[in-house]
Amino acid sequence: MKAISLFSSAGIGELRLSRQLVDIVLANELLPARAKCYKFLHQSTRMLNGDITDCAIKQEIISTANREQVKMLLATPPCQGLSTLGKNKVQEHYITDRRNFLILEVFDIMDSCNFDYVLIENVPKFIEMYFPYKDGFSKLEDILKDKYARTYDIDIKVFNAKDYGVPQSRPRAIIKIYKKGLKWGEPIPSKEISLREAIGHLPSLEAGQDSGIKWHRAKPELERLVLAMKHTPTGKSAIANEIYYPRKDDGSRIKGFHNTFKRMIWEQPCPARTTYSGSLSSHNNVHPGKLLKDGTYSDARVLTLLETFIVSSIPEDIDFPEWASDNFIRTIIGEAIPPQMLECIISQIGK
Repeated sequence: MKAISLFSSAGIGELRLSRQLVDIVLANELLPARAKCYKFLHQSTRMLNGDITDCAIKQEIISTANREQVKMLLATPPCQGLSTLGKNKVQEHYITDRRNFLILEVFDIMDSCNFDYVLIENVPKFIEMYFPYKDGFSKLEDILKDKYARTYDIDIKVFNAKDYGVPQSRPRAIIKIYKKGLKWGEPIPSKEISLREAIGHLPSLEAGQDSGIKWHRAKPELERLVLAMKHTPTGKSAIANEIYYPRKDDGSRIKGFHNTFKRMIWEQPCPARTTYSGSLSSHNNVHPGKLLKDGTYSDARVLTLLETFIVSSIPEDIDFPEWASDNFIRTIIGEAIPPQMLECIISQIGK
């Protein structure tokens, strides 16, 4: 089945979609570096780099879909919306600019094409937001039902990647839209995978060390932060340390939440990998570590890229462009649905 991917970023989520399952003939991404990386990872897909609000770009997407008889649309529009409907000048300016509600561009394309299946996925709060519609504001479910319920079945649920073979707790809002008379079953759950099962076999590393295994290199870290993490047990935050707490350059104490400078837990899936997964200070990012003979804990660092790939269901032998930095790779992973989760959802088409 031919498909088009919108807001595709670097195509991380599509890494496990074989062409036998879905043949993505066209992808659209605004940011040049992400579009360039997408093309590197998906060489058989035509990448249309540009702004979907540009009439020429949008028309090219529509023309390609109709000419190629594309039957599936994948879309992950940014989660811009209104979480409340209070009135103020800033919000009034925001709601008058259509560019702030990119889901509306998806509707334009759906209205001009003949898709059998549409998948919209995003963070869970996306389905609780309000969007401008007709003479007021509505939640996405109400808009979809008003526009498409006569032609399509609409199924909106929140699924967690950890329930589908991904060793990471990562909830995603999944909106399945499919023509009446067709079938699209729910993904089949599988056993939860702990962090120990996923990455426990890899060699221990301290900050700045390289194991010699592809992608298994530890990022360098500031020694004063490493010291704090060495005295932080598995599952705990260094913020709570009485003596070895995170310090600023001047020696003063860094303040933070209970989940900052925090080690993960071996017997649980990895916490959600965000675009800030390379930062010790961001939420739940530090390797669980192991208790050493001197009473400190090993692996005072964030996960290596290899460990990040594994907990995100990204192939371990993947290659990225030479220009792609550690932070860039972590960012595009943080933006994407885990590939195995997307594969599980799409594989149920027709079932």
